[in-house]
Amino acid sequence: MRLLPASLSGRLLAGAAVFVTLALVAAAVLISLILQQFVTDQLDQRLDSQMVAVADALQRNSEGKLILSVDVDGPPFDRLASGWYWQASGDGVDLRSKSLGNGSIDVPPHRFEWRELLSGRGSPAEGTGPAGESLHLRTRTMAAAGQTVTLVVSAPREALLGPMKKALVPLVGSLIAIGVGLLLASFLQVRLGLRPLRHLQASLREIRAGRAQHVSSDQPDELRPLVDELNALIDQNAQGLAAARRHVANLAHGLKTPLATLALELNEPGADPTRAMKPLVERIEGSIRHHLARARSGALGASGRVSTPLLPRCREIASVLGKIHADRNVEAVIVGDGALAVACEMQDLDEMLGNLLDNAFKWARSRVSLAATAEGQFVVIRIEDDGVGLAEERLPDVLLPGRRLDEAMPGHGFGLSITRELAELYGGSLALRSGPPGGLTAILTLPIASA
Repeated sequence: MRLLPASLSGRLLAGAAVFVTLALVAAAVLISLILQQFVTDQLDQRLDSQMVAVADALQRNSEGKLILSVDVDGPPFDRLASGWYWQASGDGVDLRSKSLGNGSIDVPPHRFEWRELLSGRGSPAEGTGPAGESLHLRTRTMAAAGQTVTLVVSAPREALLGPMKKALVPLVGSLIAIGVGLLLASFLQVRLGLRPLRHLQASLREIRAGRAQHVSSDQPDELRPLVDELNALIDQNAQGLAAARRHVANLAHGLKTPLATLALELNEPGADPTRAMKPLVERIEGSIRHHLARARSGALGASGRVSTPLLPRCREIASVLGKIHADRNVEAVIVGDGALAVACEMQDLDEMLGNLLDNAFKWARSRVSLAATAEGQFVVIRIEDDGVGLAEERLPDVLLPGRRLDEAMPGHGFGLSITRELAELYGGSLALRSGPPGGLTAILTLPIASA
């Protein structure tokens, strides 16, 4: 059974709540003890003052009996059954306040204390009144007119508890308000304190979407080592990606070109009399494409964090090809959303666009157009030229390795097949269509970069 919340903020808030509650309970107990001591001291001072007044008023009459020389029963000691009582007792002495009437205070056995002797004040005690009410007492044994007398002065227990209740009610309310304020402050502190982690999460999301290459180093001191490690890991993965891409490219160039040449040789009359070699070559080619796709996919991590702006690359490649074919005066028109980005490596995108645009420039009479649109999770790139076009039945053949549209044109016939393979490796596709007025339309579909 989990005792702590799963989230870090929940744990911090739970810890703050526990410690704030314990601190406030301890403060409430301590303040109540201090308040009780203060109220008790104030009450004891009042009772001690009454005790001194009674002691000073004791004197012997003509008969040698202790009596009061003056009336000491001022308010509230003059109200009957008020709980404010005093009594003096001793050998032949029995004096009491008007408020006590004929009753008496039930006093516990008196214990002599040195502080009573040193301070000249009474000792605290608890007792009961004539009606059984609870009383707070001050007792003192002293010599008066040569005789030992025990003085007892009392106040109703409510005189001690009443002020305590009046003070504790607003005190408890104030402590609750303070606790709520502290918890709110803790909540705000946790939110502000964990904000750098949310910023770090957003930075990683930007990297995964391909909009950033590294986590910003503008972080709190506690997070900076973590950010450095993350950036080092990103760089290490990028280096591994580059190495994997080099191996994939080397393998592709090392195997596919000889294999395509072998396939062309087998198409010659008499080169494969039993027709057994061509299926084997096609099987080998399919196996190579399959394993290259798996290697590429693993190296790119499913292209999750790769993002390349599309139109800038289109314009740059078209500009270069326009200069190469400047003698033919071909106009290039590129339209599309400038914010479009594809989940492809820039080198691969350049190779695909370069192959398609180069073919378009070669065959166009006067115009090449490129239009890019977002369609769901993909970007569709349509490259059209106004050349002579191609018959529908020949369109599938030109996508095969080594097939060329025109043997008179320079080239090796691998551009379109490489473009198709690259597109498929990224989860896209390449298709060719004949244009309505003539010419050829290449439709390149690539995954859109994560938003």
